[in-house]
Amino acid sequence: MRARINGKDVDLSGDTPLLDYLARIGLDPRAVAVEHNGDILQRDQYERAVLRDGDVLEIVRMVGGGITS
Repeated sequence: MRARINGKDVDLSGDTPLLDYLARIGLDPRAVAVEHNGDILQRDQYERAVLRDGDVLEIVRMVGGGITS
């Protein structure tokens, strides 16, 4: 099974829950925004989201910081 994640083809062993994939790559689901097949997911949707063959996923990490004066 293959999905396109952040612009790269990724082989997965089968249908993969989003939260399992995030854990596998070491990302905290509270610190990312996810777009799944063109839809931005709300965090309460992460638990139900499943990656399937041909899916497109974009994961953006939240970065803290700001302007100091």
